Amino acid sequence: MVTEFERKPFGGWPALFILLVLSLANICTLIWTINRAATLHEAAAGWNLAWPIIGAALCLAILVFLWFGLFELEPNEAAVLVLFGAYKGTVSQPGFHYANPLYIKKKISLRARNLNGAKLKVNDQRGNPIEIAVVVVWRVEDTVKAVFEVDNYQDYVTVQSESAVRHLAGAYPYDTSDEQKVSLRGNMDDIARTLRSELQGKLAKAGVVVEEAWLSHLAYAPEIAGAMLRRQQAEAVVAARTRIVEGAVGMVQLALEHIERDGIVELDSERKASMVSNLLVVLCSEQGAHPVVNTGTLYS
Repeated sequence: MVTEFERKPFGGWPALFILLVLSLANICTLIWTINRAATLHEAAAGWNLAWPIIGAALCLAILVFLWFGLFELEPNEAAVLVLFGAYKGTVSQPGFHYANPLYIKKKISLRARNLNGAKLKVNDQRGNPIEIAVVVVWRVEDTVKAVFEVDNYQDYVTVQSESAVRHLAGAYPYDTSDEQKVSLRGNMDDIARTLRSELQGKLAKAGVVVEEAWLSHLAYAPEIAGAMLRRQQAEAVVAARTRIVEGAVGMVQLALEHIERDGIVELDSERKASMVSNLLVVLCSEQGAHPVVNTGTLYS
């Protein structure tokens, strides 16, 4: 397995100066040789000057080839150097550089990128069809893995993100009335952390680091949206009534304990049952209760 390492190339500005000087000198030599050959008419002298002209032309061709070694890098950009299929290092320092003209310089952006995933129609843990989409912020961390481990690292990120979203949606319910259970809608922060962790595991092979990942869209599929809305409302009503009853029972129990402890009045079992019934009606009623006030004795 190829490991990334930093390559420090030759400075671009000194290389540019040297190439300019050599190119100008070679051009001047070639022009001088051609002009000298034009002034001579002897055949022997012409053949003697042909070799310097050919040599100067070859040197000029080599210098033109050497010019292709110059390249520049912007901030947060890297170049992977490859020579005849062999990895020769990565240049990540921004600026003007010079390297072997035979090197293939594959430039890769190291900037953070956004992946705005398309809406996917999947089934949640309960089998309900839902629509879900994610936004992923990622960047390339290992240039060697991004270039050599996968065919196209950008397509790899897109496909693996879709796979992670489908797996995440099937692992959790869309919503639940149980506060102890994780759901897609009720625990967005936990879901985002889980999604980021799963994506990082999948994308590490491509040398990609996931900085952020969260759900950008979450809804029931249109064909069941109305039915699921009524179901949510019914579950919410049941959950609310359950909490109300639990609270009312606690309040009634506390009232009876206070009455008995302070000796306010002695109640037999029948009167306690009547009092419990009345208090529960008052506390659990959806509308304000209007009791009939008894101004007589307790038993009249």
